[in-house]
Amino acid sequence: MIKNQRVVAVEEHFTTAAYLEVAHGLSVWPDDKTEMTFMRGLENDAALRTKLVDFEKRLQEMDLNGTDMAVLSLNPPGVQPYETESAVPLARDFNDQLAEVIKRWPTRFAGLGTVAPQDPKQAALEIERIMGPLGLGGVMIYSHTFGRYLDEPDFELLLEAAESHNAPIYLHPRAPSPQMLAPYQKYGMVAALWGYQAEAGTHAMRLILSGAFDRHPNLKVILGHLGEGLPFWTTRLDNRYAFTYRAAGQALGMVKLELTPSEYLRRNFAVTTSGMHDPEALAFCINRLGEDNVMFAIDHPYEDSTAATAFLQDADLTETQRAKISHINAERLFHISR
Repeated sequence: MIKNQRVVAVEEHFTTAAYLEVAHGLSVWPDDKTEMTFMRGLENDAALRTKLVDFEKRLQEMDLNGTDMAVLSLNPPGVQPYETESAVPLARDFNDQLAEVIKRWPTRFAGLGTVAPQDPKQAALEIERIMGPLGLGGVMIYSHTFGRYLDEPDFELLLEAAESHNAPIYLHPRAPSPQMLAPYQKYGMVAALWGYQAEAGTHAMRLILSGAFDRHPNLKVILGHLGEGLPFWTTRLDNRYAFTYRAAGQALGMVKLELTPSEYLRRNFAVTTSGMHDPEALAFCINRLGEDNVMFAIDHPYEDSTAATAFLQDADLTETQRAKISHINAERLFHISR
């Protein structure tokens, strides 16, 4: 428990029985069947399901570990494995349910809405609703959709809507897309052990190298797990981008960027501590990205809440840094009113 400090945790998954009843009856995109079989198994596990759907027990756990507020988001991989005609209304219904949860416990929960990138126009309209009438704090997108990434031209409407409505995008990992999956299928590498961060980090790099942040300089993207490895590569990213662009940029179809990759990471990205209870890694990320771009997260129900808050309490931080990481940065980025 953090003494004398407000704590806001920002990667906290949930679902509802009503959502699961509909979603588990839907067919999924064929290449997502393996991942969805695994996730449906988790959601049907009695203990985990209780953690996902029972808000009274969640509040008890939050009180025990000293978490004042949880920024809720749909259990991954959201609505993105479903066909468009099902995913669009499913996202809207979920966002309505999320808004009702926050309305019931406004001092304990905030939320990130979900969208269906399968239909970028409808996703853009839903972002407007998320940030407007529903009063949520941003959107969570679960990396690739049918093997496609947000840097592709078809998703420009979605990025425009996120920037114009000041909606930060939390880019959450999922299993690698079909075109990069094969090497991860042995040794348990497909999920959180390795594949998740490889997928999300690759997605973030595509956004950077595509020039998305030159077109949308005010767009903010959040990466969990202390940045999915990218903060630790900043020097090499800058060096190799400059070298590769000079040597073969035109042949490779590269975009001439206005800034270096590391400058976009510091300007357009924030990272969270979800599942990364490593004091040296935290210190490194603060140094590379700045103390205004790091937030506390538990990754409930997939990480230990007590261990996460103990890590925040014991980390070698100044009181200013601890306040920013524990709540100030989250309140600013996700529009959380005190």
